[in-house]
Amino acid sequence: MSDLPGARAAQPVRVLLADDEEMIRHGVRLILKHAEDIDVVAEAANGAEAVELAARTPVDVALVDIRMPVLDGLAAIEQLVRLDPKPQVVMLTTFGDEENVTRALRAGASGFLLKDEGPQELISAVRAAAAGDAVLSPGVTGHVVKRMLQGGGRTGAPDGAGGTDQRLAALTDREREVLAMLGQGLSNLDIGSRLEIGLGTVKTHVGRILDKTGTQSRVQAALLAHQAGLAG
Repeated sequence: MSDLPGARAAQPVRVLLADDEEMIRHGVRLILKHAEDIDVVAEAANGAEAVELAARTPVDVALVDIRMPVLDGLAAIEQLVRLDPKPQVVMLTTFGDEENVTRALRAGASGFLLKDEGPQELISAVRAAAAGDAVLSPGVTGHVVKRMLQGGGRTGAPDGAGGTDQRLAALTDREREVLAMLGQGLSNLDIGSRLEIGLGTVKTHVGRILDKTGTQSRVQAALLAHQAGLAG
């Protein structure tokens, strides 16, 4: 996970916590409180409340539990990523939620975080998500990517988006290069360093890749890179 201390010092990362267990929300809030560049601006006890809060409260990152009443995390993610502006959605999960993690990533989540991660990992994950990087807990990443690639090859693109070759046809050479690096799991900072370009330029390339390929997140774009044989 990328740790970007001071990257957003001018404006704290605004976080929404969505979990039906009050103790979980309390614990996450206490951890994030120690980071001066992160501000928990809203808390929700179910998915419907999370969507409602995010629609009226500016949110950069939403940490969403998978199992919640009224509206579960999967349904909430699908609605959250349609908001304008949309928050980066990170799913909070346990190791046994592999199938649901896969579904969440296909729905457009930026990644997933194990609930038993340490405080620094949680803080770094929020910063990474706010910076546009994927948030993937190493302990289950390999299993999830394998499951998604074996599950019909879909990356969550809208219906009618076409096959892999068609979706890559509109990319420039540089965008294909960036897509390959997304497939390798590189952060925006790593990509910028390798290509000797600025962070803002990397973000622009990533945004264009998502638009042109019909993918909702860099995780889906990374899977597309694997399907296209670009990730190496």
